[in-house]
Amino acid sequence: MVPRPLPRILRDGGASLARGRDLARSAADGASDVLRPLIILARGLVRLLAAMRRRWTATPKERRGALLFLAAAVVLAVALAPYGPVSALVAVLAAAAWLGRDRTHGPEESGPSEEQAARLASLYEALVPYFAVPEAPDPLYAHGGEWQRALSDFGFDEQGRLAALTVAYPAYFADGDPESRTQVERLLHAKCGRGREYHFAWDEEANRLRLTVLPPLPTDIPAQPFVTSPGEVVLGLTDALAVRRTVPLVDARGEARDVPPVVWRTGTRAPEPHLLVAGRPGSGTSTLLRAIALQALRDGDVLVVDGGGTGDYTCFVGRDGVLGVECGLTGALGALEWAARETERRLVAVNRARQAGETPPEDVRRPLWVLVDRPAVLGHLARAEGLADPQSHLHVPLRHGRAALVTVVVAEQYDCVDGLDPVVAQHTKARVALAPAHARQAAEILGAAPQSTPAGELPPGRGYARLGTGQVLRLQVPATPDPYDDSAADTHREAVLALLPRRGGSNLAKQAGPAGEESRAPAGTAGAETEEEPTTQPVRVSVAEA
Repeated sequence: MVPRPLPRILRDGGASLARGRDLARSAADGASDVLRPLIILARGLVRLLAAMRRRWTATPKERRGALLFLAAAVVLAVALAPYGPVSALVAVLAAAAWLGRDRTHGPEESGPSEEQAARLASLYEALVPYFAVPEAPDPLYAHGGEWQRALSDFGFDEQGRLAALTVAYPAYFADGDPESRTQVERLLHAKCGRGREYHFAWDEEANRLRLTVLPPLPTDIPAQPFVTSPGEVVLGLTDALAVRRTVPLVDARGEARDVPPVVWRTGTRAPEPHLLVAGRPGSGTSTLLRAIALQALRDGDVLVVDGGGTGDYTCFVGRDGVLGVECGLTGALGALEWAARETERRLVAVNRARQAGETPPEDVRRPLWVLVDRPAVLGHLARAEGLADPQSHLHVPLRHGRAALVTVVVAEQYDCVDGLDPVVAQHTKARVALAPAHARQAAEILGAAPQSTPAGELPPGRGYARLGTGQVLRLQVPATPDPYDDSAADTHREAVLALLPRRGGSNLAKQAGPAGEESRAPAGTAGAETEEEPTTQPVRVSVAEA
């Protein structure tokens, strides 16, 4: 057989292909140089549209209408102004050119400095005892190993301290064990610098730990009428990455701001209608109860029981909507007993209205808030005098308060949490832990460990909140001091005084009338009903009358 000759392209050794590739490469380079402005503009427009989309997504739904109206007004003003469309087009092209510029840095700018590299190497060596095992064939962590394999996405602040870091750990590390996590978080907190709060995000699927420095929460937000729906209470402020909702408010300097709040929902459809607040002396538990009372008085009645006897709630005495403020054992027992009977009366009224197909009475549809501070102290005094524990009167409001629009808020100190009634601890699933000493103490109150480490010194009202089974959120309670406390700031005291209702006496008379009518026997003459003592007659719970 005569062999066929090779194709020409193979006989020439691919020289024509090489020349063609060079020609195509040079043409592509020339075209990229010519079209580079268009490429930059197209890239900038894409980034500009992406930024607008992120802004639209981050805007709450109730504010999107106002944003659309503002955008339409701006477009109309530009269209009617002389040379407006041309100026707007030039501004958009300039912004696109700025956003579309090449942001790549040279190799000298991308790597860490010598001091930063030494800091990362020291941190890597400190993590070796936690992530290294002797039998690993190719250990990720070993003494004298390469830190570049384990530490990435690092960032430093102006002081040279770590502000962000991603730590890769081996798959055999027990990242599901809270104790193991706490040890690593404690080490990173110590090595990256104390005095700051760090957020730890554990990615168990990718075996990555992301560390981020959290900015301090604002402490200059005074008490004010927050923009909320009926039945919603703002417990405080939190991080912007934790919640997607914001509320407009004014800080102590008078500047308007939009901040993310921790909103607690109450009412008949609330998943967690009762709240437990725990803290240390001076941590702000009374401040939080005052903030809740001021918001509850807008459309409800409030009954305050101060077991500590500190007088932090004297500003509510005699105010409209305040049923009473009790500081003594006898008054507290009578007030809580009345709250239990009032809850039963409300349940009966709601049941009768539903059976008749009617709307419940107005006094039943008005929310009732029972605020109890330091109930363990009252329980100890009651046992010493041979009386019933006042917390036993909270069983009915806690168990059936959701249907009767009765909300219970209990505040206690860490060292007395064990003295709470089991029913109180069981039905207060919304939790707040103020100024915890460590993460384990916060986890005991909240039911889950926070994803951030507390700083060394926490301001009053600073802590964590967890509503039911949700995530643990950082919390800063608005400044709501006692307006009669001379040591507080004048602006904060004036803000509290402006929110207090006018003095008009207690509303117990309004509550006693329906309560007595519901508790009377259905049969009998009018005279007999008048002479009979109502079973739900409240005791004296007004400090002004006492």
